[in-house]
Amino acid sequence: MPTSKANAQWNGDLKNGNGVMQFDSGSYQGEYTFTSRFENGKGTNPEELIGAAHAGCYSMALSNELAEAGHDPQSVDTRAEVTFEVTGDGPAITGIKLITEANVPGIDNSTFQQFAEGAKEGCPVSKALAGTNITLEATLK
Repeated sequence: MPTSKANAQWNGDLKNGNGVMQFDSGSYQGEYTFTSRFENGKGTNPEELIGAAHAGCYSMALSNELAEAGHDPQSVDTRAEVTFEVTGDGPAITGIKLITEANVPGIDNSTFQQFAEGAKEGCPVSKALAGTNITLEATLK
């Protein structure tokens, strides 16, 4: 299996500094600052990238589980809302909410919900983030 790689550079102190995160593939490069992480300022942040990775992994996992069971998905759209808070122990990711909507002809909602929950548990990024409270809101179109 290939190894995925990413790089980050930070210049200066925490509050006044800035940095760049990028993927070795060249498909992404984004600037980040204190305000983009702690104050909703312009730029990206590590939590946003974790959310993108989790949403992408989950969509692929759900699509795969459905297809393997004979339910051919037309689309799976997932949003990950990553909660980042300053706690008594310092800054922490305190939760991730996956919100997914799938178009899967011929499947009933109860069966779909079982696959949706299974994909949440089986997604490799969910497994990597097992110490975080991960919730799911799944809607069948």
